[in-house]
Amino acid sequence: MAATTKSVTFLPIALAILLSFTACIESRTFDNERKLQANETGAAWCIAKPSTDNERLHHNIDYSCRHNGVYCELIQPGGSCFHPDNAVSHASVAMNLYYIAAGKHPWDCHFNGSALIVTADPSIGNCIYPM
Repeated sequence: MAATTKSVTFLPIALAILLSFTACIESRTFDNERKLQANETGAAWCIAKPSTDNERLHHNIDYSCRHNGVYCELIQPGGSCFHPDNAVSHASVAMNLYYIAAGKHPWDCHFNGSALIVTADPSIGNCIYPM
């Protein structure tokens, strides 16, 4: 009888682990396909230099989010890019949105030397950077 109870308890746990593993694989497959597509199309993103001080990053967020076509709801609480909740991540999203809205020219990603153009997709978790 004890063996039957252990089997019944183990089954839901094993099923939950299997479903989690499957979801993780599907998510990674989507991420890998997106990164491959980005590399094939020559995609580029504008992100904040990680060494930039918080005052400059907050200035870049304010500057970027004031422009037409830049919708910074993504970095607001509840937005898909609110987490990770730090200045570098929020500035990177805002600066990339500005970069796209301004035309994706190299000079649109300068921000007084506090930005980088990258070709590796910076998306993380639910935060998908537009191309």
